[in-house]
Amino acid sequence: MSAINALLPCVSALLAEAGDDLAATSDTPRLDAELLLAFVLQVPRSYLFAHPEERPGKEAFAIFRDLVSRRKAGEPVAYITGLREFWSLDLVVNRHTLIPRPDTETLVATALDLITGCCEPHIADLGTGSGAIALALARERPDADIVATDASEEAIALARFNCGRLGLGNVDFICGDWFAAVPGGKFDLVVSNPPYVAVDDPHLLNADIRYEPINALAAGRDGLDSIRHIVATAPSYLRPGGWLVIEHGDRQGESVRTLLAAAGFEQVATVKDFASRDRVGCGRAARNGG
Repeated sequence: MSAINALLPCVSALLAEAGDDLAATSDTPRLDAELLLAFVLQVPRSYLFAHPEERPGKEAFAIFRDLVSRRKAGEPVAYITGLREFWSLDLVVNRHTLIPRPDTETLVATALDLITGCCEPHIADLGTGSGAIALALARERPDADIVATDASEEAIALARFNCGRLGLGNVDFICGDWFAAVPGGKFDLVVSNPPYVAVDDPHLLNADIRYEPINALAAGRDGLDSIRHIVATAPSYLRPGGWLVIEHGDRQGESVRTLLAAAGFEQVATVKDFASRDRVGCGRAARNGG
């Protein structure tokens, strides 16, 4: 160890200092610090716990401090590192797409349950972003034929990159607005995590969220504009007995159930996320075609 390195903080001290630094701006300051240091050192987080006495070199120390400063300013960890785990998949992310969130795993789990008995299902993922939902379904159902759409060419390029990086071959990516990207398509399952935040919602001003693309977050005065469109249009694109599964805000469960029922869906239900909040609305197309 060089004399300079000997004067630098060890891993445990770095993490403690960074955690204190981030406490005022992050809900998970210690975790953020661990993720950033593991990224700088190119090691798993477990390495930090096993080697708390190690002293990173001068260059690594400087990079880490810079990344902590960026996080302190509000930039999400996922955008800093360019990576986010979702459904045990390591996804590349950037500012052209939302950062996949654990809440959305509820949508994936619900969708998988609903198509358990369906062989070789034809699935559409509307507004795929980084491809998180489509790729999770593709991993779990290699027999599925999946098409993923997004109005953003940059998002489609990223989702396609993630698909190739993960070695999944059963997803096609098409640039287009919702169902307009798949005219004439008929699906056993349609899934979507559309924008569902009201345009004047103060949460859009939160430090983390202001880095994400606003058009992937906000949808009208009540946040339901995109959901209204998808629900109203979906019956024409679902096979008899097919399912629509859509993520929504935790206070929108009743509104989404009303929209689904009005569009003629059957077996309408709301599924709660891991924190017991309303998160996913689902309904089944009439079996006689509807």
